[in-house]
Amino acid sequence: MYSKLGNFIDGQWSNNTKEKIDVINPFNEEVLGQIPVSTKEDLDQALESAKKSFQVWKKTSPWERSKIIKKIADLIRERADDIAKTMTLETGKPLVEAKGETMGSAEQFDWYSEETKRIYGQIIEPRTQDVRMQVRYEPVGVVAAFAAWNFPILLPSRKVAAAIAAGCSVIIKPASETPGTCMHMIQACKDAGLPDGVVNFVTGKSSFISKYLIESPIIKKVSLTGSVDVGKEILHMAADGIKKVSMELGGHAPVLVLNDADVTTAAVTSSNTKFRNAGQVCISPTRFIVQDKVYNEYCEKFVENTKKLKLGNGLEEGTNVGPMANIRGLEHVDSLVQDAVGKGAKLLTGGKRSKDFNKGYFYEPTVINDVPSTADIMTVEPFGPVAPIVKFSELEEAFEIANSVNFGLAGYVFTSSLKNAHLASENLEVGMVGVNDMMLAAAEMPFGGVKESGFGREGGSLGILDYLVPKYTKFKIY
Repeated sequence: MYSKLGNFIDGQWSNNTKEKIDVINPFNEEVLGQIPVSTKEDLDQALESAKKSFQVWKKTSPWERSKIIKKIADLIRERADDIAKTMTLETGKPLVEAKGETMGSAEQFDWYSEETKRIYGQIIEPRTQDVRMQVRYEPVGVVAAFAAWNFPILLPSRKVAAAIAAGCSVIIKPASETPGTCMHMIQACKDAGLPDGVVNFVTGKSSFISKYLIESPIIKKVSLTGSVDVGKEILHMAADGIKKVSMELGGHAPVLVLNDADVTTAAVTSSNTKFRNAGQVCISPTRFIVQDKVYNEYCEKFVENTKKLKLGNGLEEGTNVGPMANIRGLEHVDSLVQDAVGKGAKLLTGGKRSKDFNKGYFYEPTVINDVPSTADIMTVEPFGPVAPIVKFSELEEAFEIANSVNFGLAGYVFTSSLKNAHLASENLEVGMVGVNDMMLAAAEMPFGGVKESGFGREGGSLGILDYLVPKYTKFKIY
């Protein structure tokens, strides 16, 4: 695997560096293949390629850009089975989830194939008859994009589709755990006829690559999906060059379950969504805040559904939860569970590394309740298959618990009251709210958060704006 692929610079694949990084299958801990560790020379070539191609691509007709971007979407759909298999091997997620993500990434290109034709400016009415004023949007320039491993084709697609639709060129660096999945997207870009250099792809050491690219005067915009700590480092680097930045930095999503909710629907939906991708989802529900009258029933039905989920090989039909992507994530989740139980939380199911597998990063889907506010899991993002449940009485108390963390990406509420639905939507300090629904991500909606969950939006009609800059012109007519 990856033997013929590697870095993609100026329209050509290369894998000839001396230093390599192993890519590990989280199911059996075997090496899938190796990717190159990019050198300064590789990055310089990528920067020059992106700089040169930007001068051509930004002048390309939006209608021509649209045709190419739509073709990328078509090719991703045609190759969905191969892409999904690579993704499952790299991440461990069930094949059905991998296939769904792949189709979702194609929709990103579909959406932006149309948005590229709808970059509208503005005419401003003048104060005098001899003046005309206008605002037009122009592509920001060369983009450095950094994607996480948990959605290895969707996250890069959000960035690349919006950037090239705006007329920008891109250098994208995937997570080292999941490079092969992103390689499929890059190959689709090439095969669709995207001019050489418009999209470049580099692999290697994240800290070195991010620093080198961001310090380059060629880079005008930075897009990151990652952790809060990494986001803060990137922000510091980008500040020195006054570069445009957008960031999605994870979350710790509260779920409010009110007394008037359909408890069965709330519990089953919560359980299924919590353990999707083994809980390694930035908008995963991670703090379940349940009103007192339905608390016990909700916990019982949540556990009942969780015990039905099948832990196993993502390539096998019927698997609901695969292994975690890496050992550090598994150890992080286990430490949070042990801390919570040690401080008085009740373990309802799971709570340990699965003994059903001799290898692989399998952690049992875990549910704990009566979790004290002092438990680390109430403030630290778990990013894994563990669900902490707490009780509340009054709605204001629920808002206080929900908003007590520095994260603000997504939040959810289950209620049959229109009034309570609106109150929750308005009072939750997050960028996205789901009412009786937890499937928030789609090509047409703006994805992003507030507080330490970042800023900027990916997807929807707002997503392209992060890759554009407004230019105001005043004309004096003589």
